[in-house]
Amino acid sequence: MPDSQHVPRPTATAVRYGSRPTMKDVAARAGVGLKTVSRVVNGEPGVTADTESRVRAAIEALGFRRNDSARILRKGRTASIGLVLEDLADPFYSPLSRAVEEVARTNGSLLFAGSSAEVPEREEELALALCARRVDGLVIVPASDDHRYLEPEIAAGIATVFVDRPASRIDADAVLTDNAGGARDGVAHLIAHGHRRIGFIGDRPHIHTADERVRGYREAMAAHGLAVREDWVSMGGTAPDRVRAELERMASGPDAITALFSGNNRVTVTAVRVLSERDRPIALVGFDDFELADLLRPGVTVIAQDPARLGRTAAEMLFRRLDGETAEPRRVELPGRLIPRGSGELPPPQ
Repeated sequence: MPDSQHVPRPTATAVRYGSRPTMKDVAARAGVGLKTVSRVVNGEPGVTADTESRVRAAIEALGFRRNDSARILRKGRTASIGLVLEDLADPFYSPLSRAVEEVARTNGSLLFAGSSAEVPEREEELALALCARRVDGLVIVPASDDHRYLEPEIAAGIATVFVDRPASRIDADAVLTDNAGGARDGVAHLIAHGHRRIGFIGDRPHIHTADERVRGYREAMAAHGLAVREDWVSMGGTAPDRVRAELERMASGPDAITALFSGNNRVTVTAVRVLSERDRPIALVGFDDFELADLLRPGVTVIAQDPARLGRTAAEMLFRRLDGETAEPRRVELPGRLIPRGSGELPPPQ
């Protein structure tokens, strides 16, 4: 029924000083029904352009703000989600966390974030602390190899999505990069430029991403009929001293490597420093982009992830769960992207 058939004409409205304007105040000022104001505020159809304009003018004049917290609490939610990262200071996680925050904001929720420092016990402590504060859901970059501690929380309704790495020992939604595929592409790129002795330096082998990337390296070498010497492969921490020692070892002797595939941006940065000190060039492709990689000479060729897309996809999946989606847990893998800049295109020495 049109508004004009059941509501009064617009009238002046007095709002008590210090009180917060309500939808009733907006309806009285605009001369429409309460349901009409609700439709405009919530972006629902069924309101003429002229009526919507009148309602929005009343909202502006009164300074009305929708009470999202009351609306969400009526649904049994707290309008907040938690994000557990490996390290808030790591540049890789900055765009990821920003993307999660933007999706949360769009859905009327606040974001609380913390770092696990790659310590399983700290991840569990932080995740359960967020649950105790009644967040509606969690986005987790896992450090633990056993996520059964979350089963009671998930059963109680805490939506949970894992990002960058999958959950361990439970079935849960996960959004990942195709780490093995990206590594295969990077190593194949070095092989295409004439390299046969290609080294790999990666992170600790128990980390899912590190294990997948070394798998991709081995698969690419095997696909091209190239043997992998075990002294060309080094898995461990990413501390600069360790990476430097391993790269210098691989780059020495008669069977020295002519190219390196580095397993993450921390390894790559140290590799760039070490290779800049050497007379004999060694080709380099790194997994993960990093700041200023394009400004070096040569620029550093990388397999780039899209951390913002990872975060956005995970957060959108989380809010679909919060809105009632009940499908089986899904695993989404996003492709990496090869960016040639010069370091990966250096030919082997003649």
